[in-house]
Amino acid sequence: MIIEMRTYTLRPGSIAEAEKRFGAALAVREKHSKLAAFWHTEVGPLNQIIHVWGYDNFEHRAAVRAASQKEEGWPPPIREFVLEQQSEIFLPAPFSPPLEPRSVGPIFEIRQYTLQPGAIPGMIERWAEKIEGRQKFSPLVGAWHTEFGALNKWCHIWAYKDANQRFEVRDKARAAGAWPPGSPAGTVVKQVNAIVMPASFSPIH
Repeated sequence: MIIEMRTYTLRPGSIAEAEKRFGAALAVREKHSKLAAFWHTEVGPLNQIIHVWGYDNFEHRAAVRAASQKEEGWPPPIREFVLEQQSEIFLPAPFSPPLEPRSVGPIFEIRQYTLQPGAIPGMIERWAEKIEGRQKFSPLVGAWHTEFGALNKWCHIWAYKDANQRFEVRDKARAAGAWPPGSPAGTVVKQVNAIVMPASFSPIH
């Protein structure tokens, strides 16, 4: 499986209308493959929408995109709002949950780490040892690494009931020794996080 995460930076004040138009057009696109998740940023880089799609492989992605572009009504009419677009292709870690509809939020934290070249396999190994214990405190939505786009990136997404629970979970996991898994000094060279909220039509919410 491959995962595409598309991040669009929009004009300030346009998130609500862009989500409305995207949701209205979604049924046309989902004739070919299903949306996995759709979020907008609340904290971090503002005025962004993030939509996530799963595909069997690159051939499946190419076929779906070619077919959907022929549909009347897709893509949604949001280009007037878009300032910047970014697409990244990720591969899920062996312990990453399946991208299936579920209610686990409504607060989600997307954390993206840029690692030293060659460090991804070690990160996956260390996380595999700790991830079961960490998920006793709050659910993991995804743990992925980039295949195309910004390379050497490790992306993990967590769900919380509210912002207070996020702080509580992080403190309790540390106190219990369940988290973090730890990395050799210098492994992580950059960290970015964002708090995001799901659109009404997001399958993961």
